[in-house]
Amino acid sequence: MSRVGKSPVTIAKGVDVKFGDDNVLHVKGPKGELKQWIDPCISFSMEEGEINLSRGSDQKDHRSKHGLYRALIANMIEGVTNGYTIKLELVGVGYRAKSTGQLLELSLGYSHPIVFEIPNEITVLAETEKGKNPLITLTCFDKQLIGMVASKIRSLRKPEPYKGKGVRYVGEYIRKKDGKTAAK
Repeated sequence: MSRVGKSPVTIAKGVDVKFGDDNVLHVKGPKGELKQWIDPCISFSMEEGEINLSRGSDQKDHRSKHGLYRALIANMIEGVTNGYTIKLELVGVGYRAKSTGQLLELSLGYSHPIVFEIPNEITVLAETEKGKNPLITLTCFDKQLIGMVASKIRSLRKPEPYKGKGVRYVGEYIRKKDGKTAAK
């Protein structure tokens, strides 16, 4: 049995969980509301503030979905109660970020500034301190959405392995390569 799938998901206080039509799970909390379609091969029961998932058979596909849906439900409950935050750091001379509403304007060494539109569910904050790299802080209740947006921003200028310039997650380790060496 799946180690992840067999552990129960605790429903936090103030979170409303409903299983609707067409196998759609609705999770509503103080930060927002999320819904997720769940494969019919996975059944679950709610009792005493916990959700227990079980699968119908031991097929490989059903085993993989057992842990997947348990993790997705846990992430949904965590998101509507506490939310998620991802911080990105711009490393490079002249790299800047400015946020106005849901627009993020980035100067990443190209001939033109990049204007990136952020979805309404995400709040964005761009801050620059003297002597430090500019930071972009993304906050949202949907883990999948915030991860996708952060990945898209990072892909605009990935960190390169020689000098480490680019957009990276705060705390991300970039393995640096040696440059050209003399022939002899």
